[in-house]
Amino acid sequence: MPSKNTVKNYFAGGYYHIYNRGVEKRNIFLDDQDCKTFLYYIKLYLSSPETISSLSISNIRLSRFVQLNLSHDVDLLCFALMPNHFHLFLKNKTTNGVRILMQRLITAYVMYFNAKYDRIGALFQGRYKASCVLNDPYAIHLSRYIHSNAMRINNKGAINFSDYSSYSYYLNKNKSEWLNTTAIMSYFKETYGASDPVYSYKKFVESDISDSQLLLESSDLLLENNCI
Repeated sequence: MPSKNTVKNYFAGGYYHIYNRGVEKRNIFLDDQDCKTFLYYIKLYLSSPETISSLSISNIRLSRFVQLNLSHDVDLLCFALMPNHFHLFLKNKTTNGVRILMQRLITAYVMYFNAKYDRIGALFQGRYKASCVLNDPYAIHLSRYIHSNAMRINNKGAINFSDYSSYSYYLNKNKSEWLNTTAIMSYFKETYGASDPVYSYKKFVESDISDSQLLLESSDLLLENNCI
């Protein structure tokens, strides 16, 4: 029988929490270059074809990413890299967008990692886990949970993982076309009526997240529970 959250029935317009962990619980990000490379592949797949074409002027090898572009198929809403796993919150704009992105992203990163560290074989523990996010409240609490993950281990090792989450983008400290913050931030502006949605979101994320954990656990959205 397939394990929970490994059977993925994707549909256009669906939102998904994607998670995967290193095989044997091993770390999959050993230095800053590893983190930057993982996010660079996301950038190459989800930036506009025009952006990739401009990058390809100086690097002809990038031209293939124009044909592989998935910016019209997938939106990235949140991300967080952790020592031995990653979280992605994705919107599937076409039926197979998320599936194709994850296949390409994981394959590219494993090839990079194995070449760099002179190893062979699987890097991740089986197929990535995915769970469907059904409504706005779940999405808001999931974004809070993902962003708080990286904050919990900040400065506890060689890598500052707070540098490798989308939280800084939500605080307007960074901007990128391959990350869509509008869906989450508009909720704070329209639903909560916040005059300063950035401050409202920051206060929400950095407060006690117990209620978010309970809500997400009740809907099988805390995928670590099925991976550890």
